[in-house]
Amino acid sequence: MTEPALTAITNAVGTSTGPADIASAIGRLISDGNIPSGDRLPTVRALARNLNVSPSVVADSWRRLHHAGLLTTEGRRGSFVRARRQPEDPGRFWQVPVNPHTYRLDLSTGTPDPTLLPLLGPALAALRDEPPVSSYLDQPTLPTLSEVLRQRWPFEPEALTVVDGALDALDRIIAETVNYGDRVLVEDPGFPPTIDMLELAGAELIPVQMVEGGLDPDSLAHGLAMDPNLLVLQPRAHNPTGWSHDAERVDQLADLLKGSDLLIIEDDHSGEVSGSTLHSLGTRLPDRVVHIRSFSKAYGPDLRLAAVGGSGPVIEAMVHRRQLGPAWSSRLLQGVLLQLLTTRATADTVAEAAATYAARRSSLINSLRAHGVTVPGKSGINLWLEVGDETNALVALSAQGIGAAPGSPFMVSSGTVPHLRLTVATVGTGFDELAGALAEAASIPPGRRVGA
Repeated sequence: MTEPALTAITNAVGTSTGPADIASAIGRLISDGNIPSGDRLPTVRALARNLNVSPSVVADSWRRLHHAGLLTTEGRRGSFVRARRQPEDPGRFWQVPVNPHTYRLDLSTGTPDPTLLPLLGPALAALRDEPPVSSYLDQPTLPTLSEVLRQRWPFEPEALTVVDGALDALDRIIAETVNYGDRVLVEDPGFPPTIDMLELAGAELIPVQMVEGGLDPDSLAHGLAMDPNLLVLQPRAHNPTGWSHDAERVDQLADLLKGSDLLIIEDDHSGEVSGSTLHSLGTRLPDRVVHIRSFSKAYGPDLRLAAVGGSGPVIEAMVHRRQLGPAWSSRLLQGVLLQLLTTRATADTVAEAAATYAARRSSLINSLRAHGVTVPGKSGINLWLEVGDETNALVALSAQGIGAAPGSPFMVSSGTVPHLRLTVATVGTGFDELAGALAEAASIPPGRRVGA
C-alpha cells in the first residue's frame, strides 16, 4: 500500500510540513484506520519529494512515530505500521484466574491466605497522633520509611522510591526503558502480566529457560548473544515454578552479565513470605539492577505498595515522570507500612505465615510424590504441575470442584510441555485427597475426551 499511503499522507499533511506536523498527520491516519496495521509506509526520500521537504525532516518524523510505538523499521524492507493489540484481546493475564466463587477449591488465584495477613488495626491506631500530610511538595517517600527500606535492601541502592505495587513498578520501569523493537530477556515460563506489558511496549521477547535453581546460565548466554536491552527476572519464589536463585547461581549469572550493559529488573514479589533467602544480582552489579520489593503477599494486597531501589538514572527518571501523574503513593499508607515493618508482633505474624506456606507447600509436594508425581521448586505459594494435556486436566479438576490456572499463559516459547499453575497458599488440609485428584488429572493424555 505504499502508493495509496503516500497519497494519503501528502493530502493529510498539506502545507504544515514540520516534523511534528508530519508525524501527527500520519498518527491520525493510523488511528483512524486509513493506514492499516502492517502496511508499509513510503520511503523517506519518496515522501520528502512529495512534501517538498528535506529527507532529514521526514526522518525526524519517523523517529517520533517510532518512539510513540506507531511504526517499526525492518531494515531494507522499510518502515511498517505497528500491529496493535485489539481491544478484544485480553492478553495472557486474564486467562489465568477463574471467576471468584466458581469452585469449592480455587487454586488459580496466585494470592496469599487472608487469614495469615497481619492485622492493620494497631498500625492504623498508631497513626492517630501523626500530623496530617497535606502538602503536594513533600518528598514522595516518607524519610523514615526510606531509611528502614535502605537498611533492608539487598545492596546499596543509588536511588529508592515507593510506588503502588510491584506491577505498577514494572509498568513504569518498562515505560521508561523499553522502546518498540527492543530485545528483552524474559523467564520461560514467566509471569503473564510481565509478558503482557513487554508485548504491549513492542518488545521482542527472548526466552531464557528456567531449570532447577532458576535461570539457566547456558540459555542466558545464548540470549545475551542477541544483544538485548533488558533482563526481567524473579530472584526467588519464582512464579510459577517456585525456584529461587542461590548464591552460586547468582555468581554464575553475574559473570555472564558483567560483559554486557543491559538493565536488570528483579521482581521480589513475595518478599518475606517467599520461604527462601534473597540473593540479588545487585550485590554484584548494583548500578545495573533495579530491585522491586512487594509488600502485598506478606502484609496485604490492599496496601498497594512496593519499594523500588537500585540504578539511579532509571529510578530518578521514573520518579520525575510520575510527578506529572499521581506523584506519590499515599503517605498515610506508607505510614501504615512503616508501622508494620517496625513492629515485633507483625514480624512474628509474617514469619509464622512464611512457615505456614512452606509447610502447606511441602505437604502437598510430599503427597503428590506418594502418587508418583514430582513438581519442581522449593519456595513460594505456587506449584508448577506437568500434565498430559492442559485442557483435559482443567476439565477433570473442574468436575471435582477444583479450579486451576492454565500453564500456557506463563509460557513464552511454543511447543513446550503443558503445565498447570497451582496456588497452595490457602490449602490447609486434605493434602492426600487433593494430590490424588491432581495426579489423576495430570495423567490424562492428549486426545482423550474428558467429561463425555
